Amino acid sequence: MGHVIAISGKGGVGKTTLCGLLIQYLCESGKRPVLAVDADANANLNEVLGVEPETTLGELREEIERAGVDPRYQIPSGMTKQAYLEMRLSDAIAEEDDYDLMVMGRTQGQGCYCFVNGLVQTQVQKLQSHYPYIVVDNEAGMEHISRGILPMMEVAILVSDCSRRGVQAAGRIAKLMKELNFKPQKTGLIVNRVPDGKLDAGTLEEIRNQGLELLGVVPHDDQVYQYDCDGKPIIQLPKDSPVRSALGEIVKKLGWLNEKVTSTIHWHR
Repeated sequence: MGHVIAISGKGGVGKTTLCGLLIQYLCESGKRPVLAVDADANANLNEVLGVEPETTLGELREEIERAGVDPRYQIPSGMTKQAYLEMRLSDAIAEEDDYDLMVMGRTQGQGCYCFVNGLVQTQVQKLQSHYPYIVVDNEAGMEHISRGILPMMEVAILVSDCSRRGVQAAGRIAKLMKELNFKPQKTGLIVNRVPDGKLDAGTLEEIRNQGLELLGVVPHDDQVYQYDCDGKPIIQLPKDSPVRSALGEIVKKLGWLNEKVTSTIHWHR
């Protein structure tokens, strides 16, 4: 079974940026193919990766919901909604050379995300045996954790900035996982956007107060901000980028690169 790595944290701490760079690092280290999952209704992992998905799970949900009502959405005659959905699910995965991207997306207008959340869960479970690594960018906050969208996660990476609020949010997510009896083999914190790569004593104190294991720090880099302003995919950062280097060192410490990846066949190729 593939390793499921879930990345969580409060909004605005840069977890999607780190998620994209982690996917890139795994691919460059020979751990491909990777399945990247954007499980945030406000999807933007594709922008970090520089990929444009054909459709999202949320858009597929709209097709099924409006079939027979809206002439733009028609299910072939004689086909059930479930059969049509199964046929279309492969279209919700953007295929790249080293990784594939599945995007949750959002429903239109009012409505619950339960159906789309369920699709994310079932698809990850279905595809887990076809990829050595599945990296999931969760939505900000605790929604996916409380709903049990990813109960099979093997590694839970919590991301915070240097603020106490960010570390406290990560601590609450870690506590919720314990309350729900999730048992990832590894749970730890990455502090992102650290000035000069050195944590303040107050931030370190809050990390200890929350009982979190610090996996490492990623320094602040103006180049990341500039790439975002220019609309450039973050994964195009130069290889000597301090952000890329720091994340690579963290991954090495976790020991993933010491594991042998067996031959894996994509389910839809």
